[in-house]
Amino acid sequence: MKKFITPISIAVLMFPVLSCGSFDSGALGSVAGEAAGQISRALGVDESTASSIQRGASTAVSTAAEAVKAANSLTAENEYYLGRAVAANIAGTYTVYTGSPALQTYLNKICSTIVINSPQPDIYRGYHVAILNTQEINAFATPGGHIFVTRGLIACAGSEDALAAVIAHEVAHIQLRHALTSIRNARYVNAAVSGALAGVGEVFPSTEELADIMGESVNEVVTTLVVNGFSKRQELEADSTALSLLAAAGYQPSGILDMLESLKQNQQNEQGFFKTHPSPAERITSVNRELNKYSVPDSRSYRTARYTAAVPR
Repeated sequence: MKKFITPISIAVLMFPVLSCGSFDSGALGSVAGEAAGQISRALGVDESTASSIQRGASTAVSTAAEAVKAANSLTAENEYYLGRAVAANIAGTYTVYTGSPALQTYLNKICSTIVINSPQPDIYRGYHVAILNTQEINAFATPGGHIFVTRGLIACAGSEDALAAVIAHEVAHIQLRHALTSIRNARYVNAAVSGALAGVGEVFPSTEELADIMGESVNEVVTTLVVNGFSKRQELEADSTALSLLAAAGYQPSGILDMLESLKQNQQNEQGFFKTHPSPAERITSVNRELNKYSVPDSRSYRTARYTAAVPR
């Protein structure tokens, strides 16, 4: 069967060089410059035909690059509303647990302690933690400060420091803008390559226009969070950042190890958390490589009473 490779498909193949938060125009030029020879060899066409294909691909990649630049210009307000739409989907899938207002308040106080000592304490409408009414072991963070923790994951935590580690990990995802990266890679790249965002340039759409452009991507982001998960690199980066967030807030960074050890013992056959995250054993190895950078006075006994009062057993 004869294979056809269009400028758009080649642009998509070339696009990984642009998929990070920033892009290197020099790297783009280098990729574009090498493309014609690669296309010629791959398709068995002459250099003139290959150059024509390459020029079409280069145009599409440049358009996609502009979309990435525009996505980086998201305002805090836009980010919040995007995250809220994703959060509404997650809450609708799992339902929010309202049986213990005291527990929800407790988790939000832990979150406030972490974020007020973090590099990004103030975001549009703040950070909020909600509990999902499921025994599945999992947690989610959407853009704009929305954090969900399941009852199953709370039950695995044996201390406030372990709970703080879960929340710090999710705060890290938010502050590192991991979910926004998945939005950008999904909808914006596809829209840019098809020309839907051509001409946007440095001016990002209004909230109403953004809602229209991003409407289809909400389900894709929910799929990333709930089904596929972040990349392994992003998960390990969130663990690393969580260590510094915990230490800055006065929590024991080793709370991450406590939580991961508990998760290892409660593994649910590749369901929930275990389907969307690297294995607890792999994460423990990664955390142990960095843990000795932090030294925090041990004040866990001070937190035991309020943990015991707040977390049902």
